[in-house]
Amino acid sequence: MGKGVFIHQSDSIYDDSPAERYQFPRQYLGRVSACIGDWIVYYEPSKVRASKGYFAVANVADVVPDPTAKDMYLALIEPGSYLDFVNPVPFNGPLGLVERGVLNTDGKISGRAQSAVRPLSIEDFNRIIDLGTAEEGDFLPRVDSELDGVLREERIPLVYEIERDRVAYLGSRIVRDRLFRRRIVTAYDARCAITGLKLINGGGRAEVEAAHIRPVERGGPDIVNNGIALSGTVHWMFDRGLISLGDDLEILISRQANDADSIRALVNRSGFALPPAKISDRPHPGFLTWHRENCFKR
Repeated sequence: MGKGVFIHQSDSIYDDSPAERYQFPRQYLGRVSACIGDWIVYYEPSKVRASKGYFAVANVADVVPDPTAKDMYLALIEPGSYLDFVNPVPFNGPLGLVERGVLNTDGKISGRAQSAVRPLSIEDFNRIIDLGTAEEGDFLPRVDSELDGVLREERIPLVYEIERDRVAYLGSRIVRDRLFRRRIVTAYDARCAITGLKLINGGGRAEVEAAHIRPVERGGPDIVNNGIALSGTVHWMFDRGLISLGDDLEILISRQANDADSIRALVNRSGFALPPAKISDRPHPGFLTWHRENCFKR
């Protein structure tokens, strides 16, 4: 097993769905196969306008021949493992180059940086994960004034301990829910997509919640396209199928709702869910279709 970087862009010619599969040609079979059972980081190249850089992490479950395309293969993503970063990580940002494994012996960026699939060291993987999931202020210098000038000896964790810590972190439902919420709230500017209200409490926390369109317990991934920002009451109705959305984001109200007029009063005047600022963050039709067919009470 080994970690890796998979290059992906939204207008890719390949049949990719980052939370489900990654299509690639035979030439990368060895490198992708080495990642089976381990974690990979998705990267959008800097040549793409408004590149997201390193933008997500996922676990590779298996590699199989693509039944629809000759000499092509599919890396199958472990269900529930995909996670969007709350902070896109640039290839070369304020803290310098994050993927240092692409440097040659002279300390310059080598041709490896152009490979669509490439191995990733544990150190580089941890660095990208830490930056991509960091809370505000996580990387400020730590000052221990009482210990200034005192030589301190600290035990250096073994490599397998470092790796285990990050994997456990990525697998925690509590952590994933927190990161998913931050990603969704940011995408929708802390505004409920149904009511249009943006309510912030005295402590600066947004009232809005992050709703999975297809629930995690029913196979829904932690990807921004499977999420929508909703106020508490609207979230409750959405989960119970009293409201849903068309592919064009038209707000649908169930005929089984016992007070449909009150629900309509909550809906913003347009009658459509307010989309996120970025088109790439918009709810995916596939997840919306799933919600209408499996949750919505017509």
